[in-house]
Order: sequence, then structure tokens, then C-alpha cells
Amino acid sequence: MRAKRAFGEAVIRIGGAATIPAVLRDHGVDPAELLAEAGISPSLFDDSDNMIPFVSLGRLVTLCVARTGCSHFGLLVGQQGGPASLGLVGFLVQHSPDVATALRTLVRYLHLHDRGAVPTLVINGNAALFGYAIYQPAVEAAEQIADGAIAVAFNIMRRLCGPGWQASEVLFAHREPPDIGPFRRFFQSPLRFDAEQNALLFPAEWLTRPLAAADPELRRLLQKQIDELEARTAGDFAHQVQRVLRTALLTHGAAAGQVAALFSMHVRTLNRHLRACGTTFQQLSDEVRFEIARQMLDDSTMTLSEIAAALAYADASAFSRAFSRWSGVTPRCWRVARSSSPGCGS
Repeated sequence: MRAKRAFGEAVIRIGGAATIPAVLRDHGVDPAELLAEAGISPSLFDDSDNMIPFVSLGRLVTLCVARTGCSHFGLLVGQQGGPASLGLVGFLVQHSPDVATALRTLVRYLHLHDRGAVPTLVINGNAALFGYAIYQPAVEAAEQIADGAIAVAFNIMRRLCGPGWQASEVLFAHREPPDIGPFRRFFQSPLRFDAEQNALLFPAEWLTRPLAAADPELRRLLQKQIDELEARTAGDFAHQVQRVLRTALLTHGAAAGQVAALFSMHVRTLNRHLRACGTTFQQLSDEVRFEIARQMLDDSTMTLSEIAAALAYADASAFSRAFSRWSGVTPRCWRVARSSSPGCGS
């Protein structure tokens, strides 16, 4: 799987990163100089609807971390965000009738704000999991971007549910940072690193909470604008399936029939459309599994057995065989090469 089909470049609205210049100034760094070094015009931050390539945002954040010496830079940027930072999608979320509808709306339409990642909402008994996963490959500072996104999600939940809302646990799909103090102070919730995904875990009973400030007529008008925007920005079908697969794999609902049902079509129709795009469901599934596996190997200390379980493989051996087929090396060798550690066993 060394040669991958090229999709359109993933982009994200600058609204979610609009506070980067302010955070830089707080750390004594001149935003104009740093943006010039990153090859980004300061005017990009003049309009929150401006788009920036996801890869460019990653490079910018990497430079911000290096210049400020702040290892939780992404968290600082994200904790100042909320529904408004998501633009039109955020306003639609706030005018939903209840929390469940609000989060499902966010899952459904976040691609209009962020085309490099996917949100997830999983309800398991009395617990709900609201997550965020980056699927755009080769993104620098992915853990910083994810930390910021989870901080925004936390603020959104507080906005929807009120100050009494609290996460049962906050999950991060990367290693524990050297200083977790800033995370503890902001989230004020139990933290778990090296998790399968970046997510907020909370009691599902919050999902039934009505949103008193919701305006049905305003929601109807916002929905019309969203529908028009989605029609103008629709990507190719294979890219849409790839995006859905990223969510489906994390929630163990990635069978061809399950994914086809999400597009309201028979699996034969799904396969026919994908053949017309020059790919297959299996190829897309392998590509997405490869991306998730690489992120878990690079950014976490999860064992191979844990990664295999997260990707729905029978055991670590089955996962290792698949990863070797995709990359040409075993997952253990991949991780060792990335960490520059000696030794590479199978």
C-alpha cells in the first residue's frame, strides 16, 4: 500500500485556530514573524471562514510549539473555542431541540468545517462517547490538533448542557505528556492517555436534555443554508466513503453492508459506485485501517494486541500480517524506526 490514490487536499476553516496569534503573543512570540516563517499570510486569520490545508495547519502548530516551548499549545488554542468557532455548523448545533440531536448534527456536518478528521458519537448502555479522529495522512502535530479539538468539544458540551455537565473521563489517543497539569486544570475530569481514540466519555442521560434556547424557525433557515453549502462542496464518492469508514472502524460498524446502509443504498450499488471511482471497498478499508494503525503506533504506547482489537482483528498476529502487507515492515519495526530505538523484532 505504498502507492495511494490521491483525494482532494483536506482543508479546515481557520475559525477553529483563530486564537493562534493571541496565544503566540501571550508567549512573547511575534505572530507576524512566525506566520511568515510558516509561509502563511496573517490575512488568513482576518475571516474565520477562510480555509487552510490541514497539512499546513499541522506544520504551523509544530512551529508554534517549537517557538513557544509550550508542549500543550494545541490545548491552549482549543480551550478558547466553542460552537461559534465551527461557524454555520456550530449555530445549527446550538439550535437543535436536544443534546442528542445537537451532537448528531455535529457528526453529520462537521466535514463542512473540517475535512481532515471525523467526529464520532457512540452510545453504549448508560454511557456516551463523543470523539474526534484525524484521518488526513502525514499531518504534523496531530496530537496537538486533537487536543485542541477535544477542548472545543468539551466547551460545546458545557454550552449545550450547562456548567453542571462533567465528563466521566477524557480520552487521548497519544502518549501522556510530560506535564499533564494544564489538562487537569482545564478538563477537571479523569484523564486517560494511550486510548483508542480522542473522546469525551459521559453519562448518556445528558443526551435527552432539551435546549431551551433553540429556535425552530432559525434552525430551519440554518439547515437550508447548510444543505446549499453541502451541495456546493460535495466531494467524490470514494472520499465520502473513506471518511465514513474512519468513523465506522472506530465504532466497529465497518462492514460493507453497514456502510452502504449509511448511504441508503444496497451494497452492490456501493461497490458499483466505487468501481466507477477506480477503487474498491476493500481497498478503502485497508487504506483507512493503515492510517489508523500508523497513528496509533506513532502517537501512543498501545500494545499490538490493543491496536488489533481496536481495528477489529482477531489477534495481534492477524494485524501484524495485514500491516506488513500494507507497509512492507512489521508494526513492531515501524514503531522502532519511528522512535529511533535499537532492535527490531517481529
